Amino acid sequence: MIRYSGYLMPTTKETPSDAEVVSHRLMLRAGLIRKVASGIYNYLPAGLRVLRKVEGIIREEMDRAGAQEVLMPSVIPAELWKESGRWDAYGKELLRFRDRADREFCLGPTHEEVITDLVRREVRSYRQLPLNLYQIQDKFRDEIRPRFGLMRGREFFMKDAYSFDADEEGAAGSYQKMYDAYSRIFRRMGLAFRAVEADTGPIGGKSSHEFMVIADSGEDAIVSCGACEYSANVEKAECGPEGSVPAATPAPGPPRKVPTPGKRTIGEVSAFLGIAPGLFFKTLLFETDKGDVAVVLSGKHEVNEVKVKNRLGADWVKLAGEERVREITGAPSGYAGPVGLSARVLADHSVRGIASGATGANEKDAHLVDVVPGRDFLPESYADLRLVEEGDRCPRCSGPIRFSRGIEVGHVFRLGTKYSVALSATYLDAFGKEQPIVMGCYGIGVGRTAAAAIEQHHDDDGIVWPISIAPFEACVLPVNTKNDGLVKEAERVGEELSARGIEVLFDDRDERAGIKFKDADLVGIPLRVTFGEKNYEAGCAEIRDRKTGRTDRVEISEVVARVCTAAQEKKKECAP
Repeated sequence: MIRYSGYLMPTTKETPSDAEVVSHRLMLRAGLIRKVASGIYNYLPAGLRVLRKVEGIIREEMDRAGAQEVLMPSVIPAELWKESGRWDAYGKELLRFRDRADREFCLGPTHEEVITDLVRREVRSYRQLPLNLYQIQDKFRDEIRPRFGLMRGREFFMKDAYSFDADEEGAAGSYQKMYDAYSRIFRRMGLAFRAVEADTGPIGGKSSHEFMVIADSGEDAIVSCGACEYSANVEKAECGPEGSVPAATPAPGPPRKVPTPGKRTIGEVSAFLGIAPGLFFKTLLFETDKGDVAVVLSGKHEVNEVKVKNRLGADWVKLAGEERVREITGAPSGYAGPVGLSARVLADHSVRGIASGATGANEKDAHLVDVVPGRDFLPESYADLRLVEEGDRCPRCSGPIRFSRGIEVGHVFRLGTKYSVALSATYLDAFGKEQPIVMGCYGIGVGRTAAAAIEQHHDDDGIVWPISIAPFEACVLPVNTKNDGLVKEAERVGEELSARGIEVLFDDRDERAGIKFKDADLVGIPLRVTFGEKNYEAGCAEIRDRKTGRTDRVEISEVVARVCTAAQEKKKECAP
């Protein structure tokens, strides 16, 4: 049992001005964290208790899945990152520095290189595989705009695991084990979540899933089917067959140039010419490490840059700036079109549905109409290059697509041999032949998961923790600390609850009852036992459920049993 009077948990009434989301506001107000610098926080005792509980659940499930815990350094030599090719490709989020001997290092944002280096030195034979190693450690990513407290910090705690197998079949089995372990982890934390298909991003690999905590405040859009199990984040979500583009009769003659003075956007040109946006060939120019590329899609859709990058197999893509647009098209932005364009042209599938349409003329204040794809311009290829939208159909079953918001708390990747080939991590198979190890990697943001739990579980009074990750399970609260008999009885109940395994915060502060009640609600302790003077004189106390708000008046002799039973019921809600 911990006494509040000596515990560092400084709650505040005021909402911090720089806190943009609920979890950030409540973690500061509840005395769980304090800011040190942009994106860097101190974890106060109660906040650290939450983190340790999250870590404990993760550790138990990783161990159950057969993974072994290790601990790797946070400072990584540049040589390893240069071997993998990520030293330059990772970007400015990688914090680089030199030591006193002028050797280059970085603070690890992730540890694929370090763990692969470890395994290539220790694993020689197929008999040593499969292998799964994990750590729970602080990471650093130099975010350009840290925000939302622990949701997007620069220094953060993360569980990262790495699997090593002899072949793709074994790697698929390891991936499924981690997928199942993650599902158990988040269920045990009492979180409503969904695993969605995702892009592999700078980590790379063949495929991945993000584990999203469902919350209206989530940064990420989730696409799911109302008829089947298909789910993906908006970057990865596939677009089903195009079926809603307006039809048009192919023009018999060549394209006609029409003046469009000062009209640059699809909306402006559509209104000016009286042509539906869906009958425009929207043309966007990209600069990439593969050269300049024009992407053409229906004017009613938006391009998906991640799909463009993946289609090209590029390390990076960015929309061309005004100067580069002029160099490629000879015209300002807003007048680009695929007809006669010298750059590579990729077309979205939506282009197939436009028999005859309009597009920029690559000339200021001019557009072309009666443009026919395949006749007037020939794309290098057709592909899914657009963002999924309301009204689209599921790419798996053609069912209705639904949108929701989520917070990414975990990510699992099938890496294949990307890192093992780059760093020469091999093993000898049963025939003595050298083979590359097949890898997977699996991350969970520890602090981010705690913050996501608050985003999903809160009300106007504060945090409503699931009991499995709450800093305390019960708060025992004597209203009048000057009544010795009442305080001693409350202490006895608190000690007995502690002896039975209930984590108790004993609020022995000399404060008004209202302040104590508000703090208990703000911090989000699942159960509160209140000893008021009238109830005490009647041999009773009150047990309040933080989640439901239900308050029961019970005899003091029954309090311990009732609290233990209530705690057990709450733990069942977090069963895997």
